[in-house]
Order: sequence, then structure tokens, then C-alpha cells
Amino acid sequence: MDRMSKWRAQQETDLKAEEGWLSVAGLSWLAEGDNTIGSDPSCKVVLPSSAPAALGVLTLKDGVVTLAVASGANVTVDGKPASTVEMKSDASGSPVKAKIGSITFMIIQRGKRIGVRMFDDNYPVRLHFTGLNWYPVKPSYVIKAKYVAYDTTRQISITNVLGDISMNANPGYVEFTLDGKPCRLEAQAEDNGLFFNFADTTSGVTTYAAGRFLDAPKPENGVVVLDFNQATNPPCAFTTFATCPLPPKGNRLSVAVKAGEKIYHVH
Repeated sequence: MDRMSKWRAQQETDLKAEEGWLSVAGLSWLAEGDNTIGSDPSCKVVLPSSAPAALGVLTLKDGVVTLAVASGANVTVDGKPASTVEMKSDASGSPVKAKIGSITFMIIQRGKRIGVRMFDDNYPVRLHFTGLNWYPVKPSYVIKAKYVAYDTTRQISITNVLGDISMNANPGYVEFTLDGKPCRLEAQAEDNGLFFNFADTTSGVTTYAAGRFLDAPKPENGVVVLDFNQATNPPCAFTTFATCPLPPKGNRLSVAVKAGEKIYHVH
């Protein structure tokens, strides 16, 4: 198996993982105070029917969420029975994940919103997953782009699908030519390299409408290697419960990037 085949096989494995995006089955925003959680439709956070009707109460106070588990509900955290637990959010870097049966839930923070993201191993989208869809690999889409670093790292405004705006480190940009057209993409900083969130003229036609993601290694001698064969869909391509960032202004190319991942379920 060649390098690209191995990489794509890993993408398939990641998506099928227990808490991969294909198992995301719900997202509920919390109100300050007590929020009931369970399978009863009257609950603030509604879980699948396999969960207890009244699993417990999530209390949001001053940005901190505490879960109080109802008597008889077999909720575990880190494999141990839970009764009352502070649910640290993903903003902490180590979110607490509570589990009952096939269901896992955690707290997420997006802008000023604090909510519950729910995963279900038995979610139909996950159970009926048919595989990813890719363009054929083309060496011509492995591009050595010129990297231009800013004198000091800037902050770039990124809007997500909810309309929340965050500022991200923007150390520079890349320039390259594709199909005879000059192109430019703003880079976002990552620990081990650069990240590009982009759209092109295939977006909404053969690729996901909102855009795609591309990781790249750190620049070397003013050059960044962009392998568009590894461009991937954001989580929003697989679930309506994701909160994906959209491409920043300027990262919408006026050329077709016929490489990387296509629209899910479209062949």
C-alpha cells in the first residue's frame, strides 16, 4: 500500500471511530441554571430512546457545567460510575465525557454558547457509512508554493457556521499558480505546520459547498508543499451538529481544485 493509500485508509478508520463525526447525533445549547437531560421529549437536552427518560440535570453556572445523575441511571465517566461531576468543556483541552450505553456526551463552548454534543454508536449515519469519495491522486496537485511570512504574526478573523467569530494566528500566506491562474491562501498556525481552510470553484459542485481543509508542513527555505490530494472535508460535511469554521476572506480560489475529498455520498 503506497503512502496516499495508507493515509486515506487512516481517514476511513478515524471516521468510524467511536467518537468520530459519523456518530454525532445531537447538539443542544444550555441555558443558565438547571437543564434536564434524558430521552423524555420534555427534557432540555433530549437523548435517544435507549437512554433513561430522566438521566439527570446539567447545571450551568458562571460558565461551569455540573452533571447530577438521577438515581438508577448508569452513567460512567472514565469507566467509573458517576453521580455528580463537573463537566469540563472542550475549551479546557481535556473535556469530560459521560457515557451511558451506546451514548456519549460532552460539553462544548463556541463563542458565548455552551452546549452538549452527543454521540451515539448506533446512530444510523454511522451504521450505514459507505466510505469516503475521492478524486484520483494526481501528482500535478502537489504544489511547491512560495511562502511569504508577515513581519509579525497577525490575527485572522474566522467565522464558524453559527456566526461566531474567533481570531486565529496568521503567520503568513502562500502564493502559487494553478491552471495558469495566480492563487493565494492565508495560512493559520499549527503546532507542526500550517493549516489552510479554502474553497474553490468545485465547492458545491463536486466538493463540499462550505470548503475543505488542508494541512501542510512548516515552510522550508521559503517554500511550502501543498498536497491538494490530501484536502479533506470538514466535520460539517457529515453532520448538521458540527460547528465548523468557514474559509477566511481571501481563501476562495477562482480555480477548480480537482483533487482531494469529494462530497460525501456523491460518486
